[in-house]
Amino acid sequence: QVQLVESGGGLVQAGDSLRLSCSASGRTISRYNMGWFRQAPGKEREFVAAISWSTGDTYYADSVKGRFTISRDNAKKTVYLQMNSLKPEDTAVYYCAADYGRTWPPAKSDYDYWGQGTQVTVAS
Repeated sequence: QVQLVESGGGLVQAGDSLRLSCSASGRTISRYNMGWFRQAPGKEREFVAAISWSTGDTYYADSVKGRFTISRDNAKKTVYLQMNSLKPEDTAVYYCAADYGRTWPPAKSDYDYWGQGTQVTVAS
């Protein structure tokens, strides 16, 4: 079992930056691909970014490419999402997820564990 807890969300202005953290407990996450998703009100949960357990390769949604950076520190069992140049359309609840490294990049349905989410609100 892996428990995931997100933190770092908040209310910011357009153009600001935020760094989200996802802390894992239970099993080590070193064997897991890790991902970030987001869900805006009235919309489906959508993929944001992922990082491979084996190569450190990263993968981003087109909407955040060049603005967001995913990283991981396996020793600290933590995954980060650095978000720069935030836009009002980035407003959503952000979720961290873990996939037991079967395919790359993993589909949303591949993820085995999910956190409870952290709210990010970007004011215009």
